[in-house]
Amino acid sequence: MTSKIAAAVSAVLASAVLASSYAADSSATAELKPTQGNTATGSVQFTQQGGKVVVAVSVSGLAPNSEHGLHVHEKGDCSAPDGMSAGGHFNPGGKPHAHFGQAERHAGDLPNLRADMNGHANYKWETDALSVGSGASSVIGRAVIVHRDPDDYKSQPAGNSGPRIACGVIAAAK
Repeated sequence: MTSKIAAAVSAVLASAVLASSYAADSSATAELKPTQGNTATGSVQFTQQGGKVVVAVSVSGLAPNSEHGLHVHEKGDCSAPDGMSAGGHFNPGGKPHAHFGQAERHAGDLPNLRADMNGHANYKWETDALSVGSGASSVIGRAVIVHRDPDDYKSQPAGNSGPRIACGVIAAAK
């Protein structure tokens, strides 16, 4: 019985240490601006809640009833007219591109956006592959990219999502 109690206490302490390594309810935001020749705009909010990050997305200016790849990219640079200055998908673990629900995937692989008949897309999703603050999985100083086409979740290295139609640099909330 004593070893079961010790194991339970150890698990609780490990959870507390993990939770304390994240800033309580810290957040970051990316304001999406269209790349050259496109109209998509919006925002992406990242909120740390314990060991998970809640990602809240709101985008307009998309084609009606369309689907679009959405990813966190490695560089917080949207200076290129086509958004290519943001680099590739954020992938601190060196994993292959995959469906956002798989354990072995880029940290920056997010669910596709689905626009309604007015070209607006909104969703909320949570992940344990990203963090807000310090550490290898932090989104701060990275970029969010909206792609023209949907992510197929299998083509390497980036899901065959097509050109970048919006880009935003992720900054810590003030």
